[in-house]
Amino acid sequence: MTTNQRLVLTIAALASFVAFLDGTVANVALPAISEELGGGLTTQQWVVDAYLITLGALILVAGKVSDAYGRPLVLRIGLIGFGVASVAIALSPSAEFLIAARALQGGAGAFLVPSSLALITSTFEGAAQSRAIGIWTAMTTTAMIAGPVIGGLFVDLASWRYAFLINVVPIAVVLWLMTRAHMRDVREPDASIDWLGAALCTVGLGAMVFALIEQPRLGWASPAIWVPLVGGALLFAGFLLRQRTVRSPILPLDMFRVRNFWSGNVATAFIYGALSLNGFVVAVYLQQGAGLSATLAGLASLPSTIILILFSSRIGALAGSWGPRLFMTVGPILMGVGALLLLTVDEEFSYWWQVLPSMLLTGLGLAITVSPLTSAILGSIGPERSGIASAVNNAVSRVAGLLAIATLALIIGGQLDIDGFHRAAIVTAALMVAGGLISFAGIRNPTREKTAS
Repeated sequence: MTTNQRLVLTIAALASFVAFLDGTVANVALPAISEELGGGLTTQQWVVDAYLITLGALILVAGKVSDAYGRPLVLRIGLIGFGVASVAIALSPSAEFLIAARALQGGAGAFLVPSSLALITSTFEGAAQSRAIGIWTAMTTTAMIAGPVIGGLFVDLASWRYAFLINVVPIAVVLWLMTRAHMRDVREPDASIDWLGAALCTVGLGAMVFALIEQPRLGWASPAIWVPLVGGALLFAGFLLRQRTVRSPILPLDMFRVRNFWSGNVATAFIYGALSLNGFVVAVYLQQGAGLSATLAGLASLPSTIILILFSSRIGALAGSWGPRLFMTVGPILMGVGALLLLTVDEEFSYWWQVLPSMLLTGLGLAITVSPLTSAILGSIGPERSGIASAVNNAVSRVAGLLAIATLALIIGGQLDIDGFHRAAIVTAALMVAGGLISFAGIRNPTREKTAS
């Protein structure tokens, strides 16, 4: 690599590191946040979902904004917005202020990942590009490992507020590096942005999530629940209808005519909804129910991440030879069995015998699933549309996660005690198994798919 290429890669990796780090820090900090600012489970749900609503909705439009205004400018705006939101979260005087700041942070985060990947693809070519993307992936995986542990340490030794301030340092470093690097400012003069579609998607999702989270407190009969639920559904339906007619859609519906693309995304919705539900419930219950410190709760999921790192590349190579269908079927079912192992958790808590076996099996299932799932979805769409295909799949996983968290109170019966924890484990297992069965029924290995077409 040239010196400039190293600078660009460092910028792209650090920018994405910030977004991935914050996503994993938040879960560990939830009990401390609700204890200080109040609101209980409802506050915890909103802290996660406010971020996911804007992130999931705007990540679809972020690529087009980057094409229209240039990668460097959009990346700077995303970094500054993310940094300002992080400081606002750390200074939050109330739960409501924090939730609003998390929504701003999600919106800014939506512009970080697509812009950073676009910088890599416009700076590197051929084998160098593959190597650069591999380094970028390693950095984002490192954030998945570091986030819960760093967040737990700050919660235990200082305050949950500092866990969000750690974003400011890498953001400042990236902004400084951007003044020293030469980045290709590739723009499309005729690129159009469907801002109305983005607004319909964001407001529609937000209204439905509001109704689902607040329903246990206000009841289904309350106009404050059914009006936003129905209105949000209509707005989101309007968004989908608009995507069929608008000149430059942010969600190209024609891609869903491809079998592996639509079935892979349906499987993604079930699998990543289950992962979000499981990550939230385990991180919170280990602290509030089992009495572990935030640091130990952050370390609890470390075995799963380590297994993912150790085996995912090897599984990806095997899936390239054998096809993704077997892996996408077996992996989620293994994770479902891992979720059912959490039913062994009882009042006499033991991490080593009750939680660790679940983490090991979940990590193995995740390693078997992730690379084949990504390759099946992106491989079904031509390389000229791989960017938007990746954005759609990312958005599907985020929206699935926010809906899973929004319905948490319905799943656990309103309280995350041992019974609620067990109910969440059963629902997680059911979603995982459904994802595996959908993959078995819907996914076709490339050779078969070409023959069928």
